[in-house]
Amino acid sequence: MADWGEESENPELTEKQKKEIAKWFLTNAPAGEIQYVAKDVRALIADDRLYNLAAAEAFPLFNKAHLVVLEMPDRSGDVIISSFGEIDKDNFFDPRTAQIVTVDHMKQVCTKVRPANDEELPSAYVEEFRFALDAELCKYVVDTYPKGTCAVYCTRGKDVDGPGVNFDFAVVISASRTSPQNFCNGSWRSIWTLEFKDDLQVVEVKGKMQVVAHYFEEGNVQLDAKNECRDSTLLQSPEDCAVSISNTIRHHEAEYMASLEESYLHLPDSTFKDLRRKLPVTRTLFPWQNTLQFSLTRDISRELGIGK
Repeated sequence: MADWGEESENPELTEKQKKEIAKWFLTNAPAGEIQYVAKDVRALIADDRLYNLAAAEAFPLFNKAHLVVLEMPDRSGDVIISSFGEIDKDNFFDPRTAQIVTVDHMKQVCTKVRPANDEELPSAYVEEFRFALDAELCKYVVDTYPKGTCAVYCTRGKDVDGPGVNFDFAVVISASRTSPQNFCNGSWRSIWTLEFKDDLQVVEVKGKMQVVAHYFEEGNVQLDAKNECRDSTLLQSPEDCAVSISNTIRHHEAEYMASLEESYLHLPDSTFKDLRRKLPVTRTLFPWQNTLQFSLTRDISRELGIGK
């Protein structure tokens, strides 16, 4: 049996281990908070070279995972940093403006844009479907998500030039709300894969939705909720398809939001009780009968309009 001195020895971490730990903290930063985490990680690691190595790997992963939205330098629009539009590590395609955007991942800014060439664009036939769907989704996102952005990418069959061949789209919706001065940040992210099956005259719809939130006033409360669904609609004209697919997405996202709101109604009676022991270390009973006195419950209730 090893003596106490041997057990208490803490060997120095290797540079690779330090880099991987720094990378983990950066990639797991809450929505909208990676720059704050980066500042602390940089101070803790106390090695700019090592920090830059970790950040160079972590920031692109974070930006794509969180579907970060950046304004283009010419102010022609916003681009979503998504794997669906990734040309290479630093360049991303924006289908709405048909431009390739160069991104500085660590600063989270766009540095330049260029027009996409013909090889990077879908055919006129596919673009007709993509353009119609994008227009319908823009109306939905503006109505539903403050500061929301959407994009429609052709992920397969972009060279299809007429009926008779299948092709696929990916719809990405990203919305965030950051309020660090109020100790609260959060985001909504949804990805919808659409398979246009000409032989069956149907569009298969698969959706993945995610809500994340971080509340950190006098504590650290995080929400990470995910949901998946499937549906289908008829393959029709581009305009009719766009309306039908948009309505399908609207229905499923509204249904999921309603289920979240329903769970929040029972937050004081169920979830809060699971967060702490019934009798904390202060030996004072927690006032379950009046949790509205705590700011987190008040804020959530106010945002959802509960109790009005």
